[in-house]
Amino acid sequence: MKIAFSPCPNDTFIFHAWVHGLISGAPKLEVTYADIDITNGMAESPNGPDVLKISYAALPWVLSEYALLPCGGALGRGCGPLVLTKSSISEPVMPAMLAGKRVAVPSERSTAYLLFRLWAAQNVPGGLGEVIIMPFHKIMPAVRDGEVDAGLVIHEARFTYPEYGLGLLTDLGSWWEADTNLPIPLGAIIARRSLDLEAISGWIRASLEYAWKHPDESQGYVLHHAQEMNPEVAKAHIDLYVNKFSANLGEEGYAAIAALLSRASQEGLVPEVDLAKLSLT
Repeated sequence: MKIAFSPCPNDTFIFHAWVHGLISGAPKLEVTYADIDITNGMAESPNGPDVLKISYAALPWVLSEYALLPCGGALGRGCGPLVLTKSSISEPVMPAMLAGKRVAVPSERSTAYLLFRLWAAQNVPGGLGEVIIMPFHKIMPAVRDGEVDAGLVIHEARFTYPEYGLGLLTDLGSWWEADTNLPIPLGAIIARRSLDLEAISGWIRASLEYAWKHPDESQGYVLHHAQEMNPEVAKAHIDLYVNKFSANLGEEGYAAIAALLSRASQEGLVPEVDLAKLSLT
């Protein structure tokens, strides 16, 4: 069975047992490791993998061929993207000041981008100006150097942006959670509708349960793919993103996904989704 997921610790932690043949009855996996912007595109290919991790923002484009699985993905709290500007105590930047301005974002098909556009629709009268797609590592320097007026950042930028002399305009995760009282839908696990979806979900859950019961067994595999990440940071990453929603989306998880995609559809950011297609039942 062909599968594609990111080299991030949460994914390698969840799938370690299955990848290494530790799940009884599960087929052998042929794994492609790729960042989520790559797997988003793979899901739209006629030769895409059987199972893969994508952003929830990309889900509306692939639901005809793929089904959302109720486990293995990433939803969470306290882990949202940030909107950054040049820091100035004397001249604080208010959201309305982004009207007509240039903003750099790392991807258009990401939860981060959807959250940003939904936030802007509420908080930036007149709307944004030019939205520029830019490699993630170039965004903070571009804001610092005045190439753009603001930048949307994710991941470790939550901790490093002060080093660039930047200030926090808004934490989109905090905004979303306050506005909806729901977690942030980040990464989804999907599988081709022609496959045995219940069986695949069972193998994923078994792999996750194994990881939770034997957390040290996966460490070498996790750190190998995380490259320069130290063990403490990798563990913190896993603790944040591998949670109850990874085992079962549940009512709250599905509500968060429906809220994100419904709002995004109303803003014209994604195609309208038949919410009945989100559940396997």
